[in-house]
Amino acid sequence: MKTKYTTCCFTLMLFLTLSISCANTSISASRDESAADAEKTLVPHSSWTCEMPDGIPKPENGVLVFDAQINLDQVYDVGKTQYGRRQVLVVKDGTITGEKIKASVMPLGLDFQLTLSSGVIEIEQVLVFRTNDSKYIYVRNAGTGISEKDVRIVMDFEAPNNSSSAWLNTGKYVARRTVDLTAKTLKMSVYDVSEAAAKIEAANAVKISKPADVPLQSWDYRKASPSEQRGEQIITENVTLGASTSVGASKRGMRNIIPITGGTLTGMITGKVLPGGADYQNLSNPATIDARYLWQTDEGEVIIVRNAGPFGSLVPTFEAKVDGKYAWLNSGIYLSSNPGMGAGGVSLTMYKSK
Repeated sequence: MKTKYTTCCFTLMLFLTLSISCANTSISASRDESAADAEKTLVPHSSWTCEMPDGIPKPENGVLVFDAQINLDQVYDVGKTQYGRRQVLVVKDGTITGEKIKASVMPLGLDFQLTLSSGVIEIEQVLVFRTNDSKYIYVRNAGTGISEKDVRIVMDFEAPNNSSSAWLNTGKYVARRTVDLTAKTLKMSVYDVSEAAAKIEAANAVKISKPADVPLQSWDYRKASPSEQRGEQIITENVTLGASTSVGASKRGMRNIIPITGGTLTGMITGKVLPGGADYQNLSNPATIDARYLWQTDEGEVIIVRNAGPFGSLVPTFEAKVDGKYAWLNSGIYLSSNPGMGAGGVSLTMYKSK
């Protein structure tokens, strides 16, 4: 009986030892694989090319241009939207430090993080820098990563053509993005990867894939068709604004930025406009606006708003959580009035399109 008991105990211990050994081997292999992938070129999904469809090199393979230390004012968990799990970071302030540029990061910039069920990350950022010689740079970036451990941001700058930072309008720049939600900080180290991008090899690349059952988020705004007409009114908003900031003539025309500082919302949705974002205007002919901002309903739900297009043909689109009261915003199509005079800013009315 004792021999049987001893044999069973030995067998059990051997099984546990082998199981732990296999588990450790699996974890080690997984870590090795992740580490190897971090050294490779990252090929973004075709729907979110980040302006580098052939591949985003490891940022550190380039030459460091500057470091951005950004403090966050608010972090909003929007929830699961039609595109995936959405989080929005609102900038409080920050500093840019580099050999060729020193600047501050203006308040109210937005960082949109999308996390898919597969763990893939997609980032969009809309930021404004103010250089030490009092020039403004509009920055709209796109990024991606297989996981939060390796998120690469392709930087896109619109600096004044006649400024000391005009060199940012050309070249290839990729940032390493790191977020600490506890400390409420966002850090980016930006590298010039022009040489690394020229040496991309398909054999040394990891391709981003996405679940097939979710719609793809769009980089551009929706354009209204000529046949669309205003239908039922959904909301009227009064948006308060900060002082207008002019980038001036840059690589995409005359850029003007008007920060969004708050406001009120009435109609089929009641609540407030949160401080954050701006109306990023391009004043070249035809003049267009691209307002990016957030609503918060009386129930506390946060909704992402984009109202964009040429004057006279503005189209709002929305991103709300799919299990919330306002999920209907995700599937409809809408039209907006031009901005008119409002208390402390502008007033707009939005309609269902018919």
